[in-house]
Amino acid sequence: MEKRLSLIIILLGLLQPLSGALAPAFGIGTPIGNATRGITAPEQPLPLFFSIWSVIFLTYFLFGLAYWQKREPWMDHVAKPLALAGLFNVIWMISAQLIAYQPLNFLLLFPIAIMAWLAAYRLDRLRETGWSPIKALADMTTCLLAGWISVAVAISIPLTIRRFTDLGPTDLPWNMLWTTLITAGIAAWMFARYISRSWWYFIALAWGVIGIILNNWMETQMHWLAIASGIVLVVILSLRLFRGADGVVTTI
Repeated sequence: MEKRLSLIIILLGLLQPLSGALAPAFGIGTPIGNATRGITAPEQPLPLFFSIWSVIFLTYFLFGLAYWQKREPWMDHVAKPLALAGLFNVIWMISAQLIAYQPLNFLLLFPIAIMAWLAAYRLDRLRETGWSPIKALADMTTCLLAGWISVAVAISIPLTIRRFTDLGPTDLPWNMLWTTLITAGIAAWMFARYISRSWWYFIALAWGVIGIILNNWMETQMHWLAIASGIVLVVILSLRLFRGADGVVTTI
């Protein structure tokens, strides 16, 4: 079973970028980025910042290779939810291109987030048993994915709201931005308090918020929104830096 699971992780490490390339590379369906391309919505990062997916896919694939070579007992515990996160990610990307229905895309983010957070939680429980380069790779993989999916959920809320209303991308910009930032802030607090002590989550979250800051400074020209986003990011990172994180030390 362990060998099959490691091969599944490797396969999903390849399938995730391939499934995301159906539309741009093969002309099948609608490109995922079309939902936000050129709409100058204040809660969206610049397109460049979505390149973090390439790092996540690479570390996911490398963990699969390490898992296939080593197959240490702790890996099974982390790999099971990580495999499900990868599978749901493939489903999400195919749906986003072939169905392209924003409310469905939004709902499909949650299974990915739940499985990524569960993998991060399980890995954090292993910190007291010692650390290793492979555990560090697994930590980077799970927590980058967990952090970026949290960003994806947060920035998808305004998109979903607009789908059910007549609001345009620049209508109620403060409301939409705060919906995203508050969601991201609550998620960061919950992750640090109950899930994991990893900094990789906050690196992914910060990457997304920096993308929002630059989008508002350079594209929407709503400079006060960029400044507010920067202040929120500083608060989130300062709380993590100076108050630390409990991870699995704290029970719900």
